[in-house]
Amino acid sequence: MTSCDSKQVFDEYKSVGKSWHKDSIVNFQVKDLDTLKSYNLFINIRNNSDFNYNNLFLITSMNFPNGKIITDTLEYEMAYPDGKFMGSGFGEVKENKLWYKEKVQFTEEGVYQVDIQQAMRKNGKIDPIEKLEGITEVGFRIEKVN
Repeated sequence: MTSCDSKQVFDEYKSVGKSWHKDSIVNFQVKDLDTLKSYNLFINIRNNSDFNYNNLFLITSMNFPNGKIITDTLEYEMAYPDGKFMGSGFGEVKENKLWYKEKVQFTEEGVYQVDIQQAMRKNGKIDPIEKLEGITEVGFRIEKVN
């Protein structure tokens, strides 16, 4: 069986293992994008019940073919106020499709690299969480804008 996803241009997941280390950067390389079209970009996160937080903080970098880098610090809600996880899925693993950037044009030809790193800290603490439990996979998705 195959599914038809006419918006999808790129969709890939990478496992972070049993825990996502603070220094572990998940990267995705994308090429052959139409320089005249606009795209919506998403970060996909799969988490399980070992994730003990309501929010998720990420640092992303988009590396352009000419060497320019755009870095963002992002925060996403991962749970409702009652503690129930957001996202889709019937078992323990929930999948979240999170907005990253809207109506982006990739005007340079070549390979773009997107880096994603967790930036979690406990409330009131300066030091990062060294090993973030409960995130199983990190994905990156590009869709055509209709």
